[in-house]
Amino acid sequence: MAKYKVDISGINTNNLQVLKSKEQIELFKQLKLNNDQNAKEKLIMGNLKLVLSVLKNYNNHNVNLDDLFQIGVIGLIKAIDNFDLSYNLKLSTYAIPLIKGEIRRYLRDNHNSVRISRTIKDLAYQILKYKESFMQKTLREPTTKEISENLHISEYQIAQALDSLKEPVSIFEPIYNDGGDTIYLMDQIADTKERQNDKDIYLTLKKALNKLKQREREILIERYIVGKTQMELATAYKISQAQISRIEKSAILNMKRMMK
Repeated sequence: MAKYKVDISGINTNNLQVLKSKEQIELFKQLKLNNDQNAKEKLIMGNLKLVLSVLKNYNNHNVNLDDLFQIGVIGLIKAIDNFDLSYNLKLSTYAIPLIKGEIRRYLRDNHNSVRISRTIKDLAYQILKYKESFMQKTLREPTTKEISENLHISEYQIAQALDSLKEPVSIFEPIYNDGGDTIYLMDQIADTKERQNDKDIYLTLKKALNKLKQREREILIERYIVGKTQMELATAYKISQAQISRIEKSAILNMKRMMK
């Protein structure tokens, strides 16, 4: 952790203490019931290592890690302010997406906020809680199908709720650079004014999709419409991830051939 060392008000973050679960619960009770700011301060100081752990993913960015640490702490404070003990969820599970969100917003210099409904936030909480409980019992992450069946919600609702935890992406976000000109997200967005044949393309895609083998068709729909990962599909079909990858590539190649 030495390379991520940051000094805050004379405190060496390498020596920061981590709060135990029972200690955190008690401090949250004091904060919520009595607005105890001393308890809030202890919660912040006792979770600063959580911010440091997130910074590992941003070591290659051309930014000052000290600055990112301060931004990450803002995300931690927001998590503490909005954390609800009644969900029986770990603070870290809830806080990490918020910490990452603050850092990404800072890196993109995008200060536009998107309002998320309370219903979707509650659903995201439920999903995170279920995933955490499931992983503790089975030592693996639940599939989207398992979450859907146990929470009685659609797979689309799961994707929508979890996406609400992510920050919006700027159209100026660089997505590819091979040493030459950088390609930005805006370069990949179609101009609908110049696409008069969208309906024809849709019909051609639908026709090609219907000609695929059943498994190929199912996997493409699950991957690109539902949004499942190859690992989730491998678990569902009881085959390896490599096999899912080969089926997916084959299906895409077959569709290209049929659309020529």
